[in-house]
Amino acid sequence: MSKNPLILLTFALALTGCAATIDQTGLEQRTAQAIGRSVGQFTITDRTEETGGRINYTVQTQDRKTYRCYLYGATGFQRAMSFGQTPHSDAICTPTVTGQGGAAVKGSAASAPAAPADGRPCNALLRAAGRC
Repeated sequence: MSKNPLILLTFALALTGCAATIDQTGLEQRTAQAIGRSVGQFTITDRTEETGGRINYTVQTQDRKTYRCYLYGATGFQRAMSFGQTPHSDAICTPTVTGQGGAAVKGSAASAPAAPADGRPCNALLRAAGRC
């Protein structure tokens, strides 16, 4: 008879072990850092969670810029096994291109010069840094 509470506890932990444990405030703070805006200058919509703690969502800023973002939140099981020391990941956000014709995103290869001034060949890192 004393095994009943243990079985129920184990079952309850199994059900909550896969969901991410990050709250809305933590999600907003990580998103603000990722997109370079202050908390309150954007809204989070279309939030979905995958097994394993990945959270996918859309961000809309006040000036109508849209980002697709994700982060990994520590699951209940991960937090329990690490005594609450498992951190959540940073948010990863990608600006979405809107409008017809696929307008170029600022800093893309189409708007950058062909090579850096010192004659080095241009690569993806230099293009991303706006140096070629």
